[in-house]
Amino acid sequence: MTPEYAEVLALQALGHVAADEELSGAFMGASGLSPDDMRRGATDPSFLASVLDFLTQRDDWVMAFCDARALPYDAPLQARYALPGAEQIHWT
Repeated sequence: MTPEYAEVLALQALGHVAADEELSGAFMGASGLSPDDMRRGATDPSFLASVLDFLTQRDDWVMAFCDARALPYDAPLQARYALPGAEQIHWT
């Protein structure tokens, strides 16, 4: 996946999170961001990566997002790998 397509997908994820009151509340609560911060972050690839980090925490969130856009369930994670900071993920 190209970084450009990953940003598009992450913007879609941001829209999905922002449109869902429960998700947006959880995201803003966990991150300490305001709605204005979220709008400003839409142009920052690192912020978009954080949206994907948040969304991919739960399978049901990923499935709802992907089902709404007819995307394969691995698309958000593939997009995350194409954005800044993915090289820093360590599972140990």
